[in-house]
Amino acid sequence: MNMAGFIAVHTGAGNCIDETKYQRVIKEACLRATEILKKGGTAMDACEAAIVRLENCGNTNAGFGSNLSWDGHVQCDASIMDGANLHFGACTNVSTIRNPIRFARLLCEGQSTMLSMERIPPMIMAGSGAENYAEELGCTMIDAKAMISSKAKFSYNHYKSKISAVEENTTTNIAPTGLLLTTSSSPVTITTAPINASLDTVGAVCVDSAGNTAAGCSSGGLLLKVSGRVGQAATYGAGCWATSSNDIAVATCTTGNGEYLMKTLLAKEICCDLLTSDCAVTSLHKTLKSKFLESPFLPDDQSLYAGALSLVYYPGSDNTGEVLWSHTTKSFCVGYMSTQQKAPKFIYSPLPTYSIPGRSCVVNGHNFHFRV
Repeated sequence: MNMAGFIAVHTGAGNCIDETKYQRVIKEACLRATEILKKGGTAMDACEAAIVRLENCGNTNAGFGSNLSWDGHVQCDASIMDGANLHFGACTNVSTIRNPIRFARLLCEGQSTMLSMERIPPMIMAGSGAENYAEELGCTMIDAKAMISSKAKFSYNHYKSKISAVEENTTTNIAPTGLLLTTSSSPVTITTAPINASLDTVGAVCVDSAGNTAAGCSSGGLLLKVSGRVGQAATYGAGCWATSSNDIAVATCTTGNGEYLMKTLLAKEICCDLLTSDCAVTSLHKTLKSKFLESPFLPDDQSLYAGALSLVYYPGSDNTGEVLWSHTTKSFCVGYMSTQQKAPKFIYSPLPTYSIPGRSCVVNGHNFHFRV
């Protein structure tokens, strides 16, 4: 007998020029996850599998194909949270772990077991220490250079050369986007558009037949980021959040300006607000507006970019739920599928033409139901 469940995934909020390159991998991630759910797999199993597919495709900014840091390396972040027990695991600045989300999952599962001599197990690990521990736990390791795709290398060389040309005649400063802007008598601005590297974190949210949720995310970080930088995809409360109860279960994963998502703990705030709301769409819009766009923790003179994929499930109401997506960026690519659907649904969500990117947000969603 087939079990039930629902999965939703995204490939980052940004300025997507050609959504077709993400449409296929989003659908494949949904199909892989729902097959796991049908066979009785947990929300954590399906969430991890979906993100692994997104990490491996080469077109996303996660795992293989991630953006390169200023010194030309891939440094990945990933995290996952189990709504059934509130355990969390994450890694940051890893370059030789084939699928960072797998290691994050192992760290999350390890939270329930003390180490020898009653040592508390690690929840978040970084750099070479994380890579050594991942190898001990049986993760697939890879040469750091093999994580670099031709697309990522092209984007790196393209923008590094632009910056080098500008630096010959101007004084440079770090811009909020992680690229460099110039200040001189004749200012020259370097923008991220239209490169695909402007898309950020990938993520997934899931609910299984037991009503338990999971949320996860994985990212290569900003293009030309300072080496060693930690993003929201590895930060507790910022990149993903999930929790379940007898009456309601929620999960969220975020994408966008990592530092701003960390300052506002946006994933946790979204889920906490959804738990006490009568209308999920209204709640999500209010959270994005009051706790992100109008947050006192963020600068009021800059564009604030974020996206969130959220799931709300009501186990006591005929197993119904809602999947929601929201963003302040020009576009957002998402997909979703229940175990009762014949095929996954792909959504290209644009910001309305009358809205200003980084200053306004759009919220949309879809109701779902599955038989347990």
